Amino acid sequence: MRLRHIEVFHAIMQAGTISGAAQLLSISQPAATKVLQHCELQLGLKLFERIKGKLHPTPEAHKLFSEVDKLNRDLQSVRRLANNLKNHPDEAVRLASTPTLSITVIPAALAAWRKKFPQVHCTLSTHHTSDMVNALLLGDVDFALSLYDPCHPNLASEPLVRGSMTAIAPIGSWAKKLDNTPLHVADLPKNLIALDLDDHLVSRVMDACEELGISFTSYTEVQTYVLARTLVEFSAGAAVIDPFTAATANHDKVQCRPLLPNVPVDLYLLTKKSTPLSRSARAFVDCVQAAAAEFIARTSKE
Repeated sequence: MRLRHIEVFHAIMQAGTISGAAQLLSISQPAATKVLQHCELQLGLKLFERIKGKLHPTPEAHKLFSEVDKLNRDLQSVRRLANNLKNHPDEAVRLASTPTLSITVIPAALAAWRKKFPQVHCTLSTHHTSDMVNALLLGDVDFALSLYDPCHPNLASEPLVRGSMTAIAPIGSWAKKLDNTPLHVADLPKNLIALDLDDHLVSRVMDACEELGISFTSYTEVQTYVLARTLVEFSAGAAVIDPFTAATANHDKVQCRPLLPNVPVDLYLLTKKSTPLSRSARAFVDCVQAAAAEFIARTSKE
């Protein structure tokens, strides 16, 4: 199928009629009919049956449409990107981040970046690090932000900011003077909210506990740091979370203390090797670095 075949076929499936498809594509009805006939001739199969004056897609058309619809969405993305590149050369930004960063650091960074680049198109997607690696390698995003370095041979990783895993507990759990002072893992509250052990930061915390022969029994388990933080705010237990999520906690409801032994948390910029960032993308990274540093400083001051 040629590109024009795909466009006309997709439009007919959407509109239900050739005339409706012609309107969607801003072409004449005879032109749409001619493209459809040529498409069916090249494919060697019938895509539509005309019954009582109405078009009805064949089973083959339905099967074909599921793949064509995906391709059509990709084509729309390409058109949007091409239009943006025409109007703002070298200034279209596509980034991906982990869920934790997308609702903590990224919003503040994006707001700061928008003041400098108010009209540059920006696409933000949220993935786990393994999916971001694939997106970078395929060229679907310009850069990615993660709390984990995948150590991939074709990717470059640049640490932007370092913080520490932080214990948070409902207000009143410790004397006020102990806020932001290190808390030894042996002194962690026993009503800990557990997180997925597949998370590499959680694994490092558990490794530190095991080395000291410390174990915990948890009756609540969640998948994200943000949910753990919210539960702590409602006095449903204590938790050990990343410093960026800790910085977004309501400090009228929780207290924060860095963990001891220290479990460092690095925010990494991930890019494809030998692929330089555009001016606007690099500016976005600078805003992320500044926002992340402010989050870390905020946590230590609360």
